[in-house]
Amino acid sequence: MSSKVVTGLSRLCDAPPSNLRGAALGLLANPAAVGPDLTSAWRMVEGALPGGIKALFGPQHGFFAEKQDNMVESDHAVHPQLGAPIYSLYGETRRPTPEMLSGLDALLVDLVDVGCRVYTFFSTLVACLEECASAGVEVVVLDRPNPIGRLSEGPVLPPELMSFVGAHAIPLSHGLTLGELARLVKAERNLDVVLRVIECAGWDGGDFAGTGLPWVMPSPNMPTLDTARVYPGQVLLEGATLSEGRGTTRPFEIFGMPGLEPQAALAALELDALEGAVLRPLNFQPTFHKFAGQVCGGFQIHVTDPAAYRPLRATLALLGAVNRAQPGLWGLRPPPYEYEHERRPLDLLLGDAEAVDMLVGGARAADLEARWQGDLAAWQQRREGALLYPA
Repeated sequence: MSSKVVTGLSRLCDAPPSNLRGAALGLLANPAAVGPDLTSAWRMVEGALPGGIKALFGPQHGFFAEKQDNMVESDHAVHPQLGAPIYSLYGETRRPTPEMLSGLDALLVDLVDVGCRVYTFFSTLVACLEECASAGVEVVVLDRPNPIGRLSEGPVLPPELMSFVGAHAIPLSHGLTLGELARLVKAERNLDVVLRVIECAGWDGGDFAGTGLPWVMPSPNMPTLDTARVYPGQVLLEGATLSEGRGTTRPFEIFGMPGLEPQAALAALELDALEGAVLRPLNFQPTFHKFAGQVCGGFQIHVTDPAAYRPLRATLALLGAVNRAQPGLWGLRPPPYEYEHERRPLDLLLGDAEAVDMLVGGARAADLEARWQGDLAAWQQRREGALLYPA
């Protein structure tokens, strides 16, 4: 298989850095970390650096990505082929301990991010950078394209709303790769860690569809590239009482709840906010999660022009339209959520508590977006020093 983009994983395995030959390596990855022929990252690293992997680490959903839902923890295990320990970073701890890092020379990180602040692989990366700084372990990020390109949307997270779904002051859609994010966090937190990013070659900052790389779902409810395209907006539904489509075959693309009247919502919708997409009314019945076994009214979002589509704008417009058409139909999901037991989940997800109150009241997307333009402009300047690819 040939592809336009060569990932950091492939570049590492094609020409292993001299200091990693004979080194004791950790590998933070999951099944989405594959080569262009779908060979798993651990197999490729073992082939390029035989015997080098001494420990494996798994993010949320597990090293094998078998855990379906949020807040379902993974246990530590032993890799069946390598015999190396698999340490869960979403279980009894969410950061590597000194004991896990003991004896390692470098931690390789190969995770498929989806360009959204609340996708917790970024939080796990931040924790690894901090702990590797303390342990004197080099961090090597095997970089991959941001699947949704350079899109930046939403509020920059304030300190009071930081959590496991928000580990650093970045917008909801940040427009960076994990390698670039690592460079930003190291610089802005002044971390004394040896960081190397093995860049992916050939990425021009565009949508994943142009890379020629295979899509493997990075988590159980991220089955397709279309899911990733809508996720930075639709993930807000995790903090609301509407179904985000878990328990259907198209999570995040499908959403709604019992009693929702699609035609009423359409009549109240800011249509320009759905540029680049078609909104199709439907009924659906989740098999698990919110409203399992109940018939819900709602929509499926079909992205027709990824370059024009703005996922957060679309979701804000949809949520506001439903509450203007059917006031009080949906509300805020209460805690707990992702290890937070007091703050409102939607505040943590969006990163702007006042905007959440406005949204529940039926605010329009254009009014909400206006709140964040100054911070987004400043973000474009902040990220300049971290960039590795065309902006």
